[in-house]
Amino acid sequence: MRKGFTLWFTGLSGAGKSTLSHYVAKELRHRGLNVEILDGDEVRTNLSKGLGFSKEDRDTNIKRIGYVCKLLSRNGVIAISAAISPYREIRDYNREQIGRFIEVYVQCSIEELTRRDVKGLYKKAIAGELKNFTGVSDPYEAPLKPEITIDSEHQSEQESLRTILSYLEREGWIPSAKAHATKS
Repeated sequence: MRKGFTLWFTGLSGAGKSTLSHYVAKELRHRGLNVEILDGDEVRTNLSKGLGFSKEDRDTNIKRIGYVCKLLSRNGVIAISAAISPYREIRDYNREQIGRFIEVYVQCSIEELTRRDVKGLYKKAIAGELKNFTGVSDPYEAPLKPEITIDSEHQSEQESLRTILSYLEREGWIPSAKAHATKS
């Protein structure tokens, strides 16, 4: 059985975590790998219903995601987490608990995120109308040493996907596309 691992996307709301996680998952499934995505919004609806946005509730939510990723990873699945996960301490805790953990920091400036934001959440948060909004009225602690950094402000989605897949292939986490093609 192939060893599983966790690919942990972190970054501000709207940076592209969910979009990239779905592109990566599609490519990995195409290569015959077992993949499961734990999207922050979906987890809040199904696994963390009732939790608010206090630091304690956010930590609980991210620890729950980490626990599920740990279970999946140890059973040969590639678990992909796409959640803001704003606090470095909890991401580091999950890294320690899971072991086979790759952090992907999807960075983007507040200015660009505000420009992209179709719901107007950043404008409301900047105006003080939304409380506890990560990156504006609540902290976001960027990773200090992520394995992969994506600059979604300047990289296209396809460039970002290639960056992630290249790292995973180069470091031996996944077979190369060429190796998969020869098996097919």
